[in-house]
Amino acid sequence: MAIAVAVFSSLLISSVFSLGDALSSNYYDKTCPSVEDIITNVVKEAFTEDKTVPAALLRLHFHDCFIRGCDASVLLDKFGNSKVEKSGPPNLSLHAFFVIDNAKNAVEAACPGVVSCADILALAARDAVVLAGGPTWYVPKGRKDGRTSLASETRQLPAPTFNLSQLQQSFSQRGLNLGDLVALSGGHSLGFSHCSSFQNRLHNFDTTHDVDPSINPSFAASLKRVCPAHSQVKNAGSNMDPSPTMFDNTYYKLILQGKSLFSSDQALLTSPSTKKLVYQYAGSKKAFYEAFAKSMIKMSSITGGQEVRKNCRVVN
Repeated sequence: MAIAVAVFSSLLISSVFSLGDALSSNYYDKTCPSVEDIITNVVKEAFTEDKTVPAALLRLHFHDCFIRGCDASVLLDKFGNSKVEKSGPPNLSLHAFFVIDNAKNAVEAACPGVVSCADILALAARDAVVLAGGPTWYVPKGRKDGRTSLASETRQLPAPTFNLSQLQQSFSQRGLNLGDLVALSGGHSLGFSHCSSFQNRLHNFDTTHDVDPSINPSFAASLKRVCPAHSQVKNAGSNMDPSPTMFDNTYYKLILQGKSLFSSDQALLTSPSTKKLVYQYAGSKKAFYEAFAKSMIKMSSITGGQEVRKNCRVVN
């Protein structure tokens, strides 16, 4: 199956990217030259069966990199009595782990003991974005897999209820700036959110408003029908935008219309510098794709592991 790509998905960060001695775009050229093709084929196969896979893989990569760096700690299963990152409340809805398992098995068959799970996840996230119609980029490689995964540390993930100063602090702690924040938030072009992530905007918002006044009233009414107060419907929620399996710049247009889901999305309009970027990306898919690719390279270069796991679910 040919990769379905949008007009701008051939945008490439064209220079060979490297970060010191740690990561480089040609890391596996001699030890596993076919690694990228192997992973791409596995992701394509999964995408053919399930169009929600790109959103899931991109979210997995984000949630991995924001805790202890991009070290595949999010992939580890529970061992002993310890609760791992998968068990943390923000991560309970993560899925598509099977895609990484399949990719690891295929890579191990070709190049045993060489390619880290962290690199596989970074490459799979890139392939997922391309399959959903987004940009491509060179993924720097050479990450190592971590040996620690703690559910308690998932509290460090930026929450959908965050305001801009909280978002800025969370990103800056990881070497990411406000420009990266606005570009990477565009990942919300893909996927689905449960009511719990935006319920705060619909009921008892503050002492003077039941509903967040920055939400478009008709949009708020439609969300309240899906997510009534005190609802116990487990899987109720909303798509992140009207085209949840297509990576595009609709997300930014929705923010400007007051139709974004999260407080953290709407918060991008509360500072002149971030607001300017929202307008820029709403008006130019090309500008968004270029910024997203650069910020993904930057985020995926936060490293922190120690080994190359044989099985992505357990430490060696």
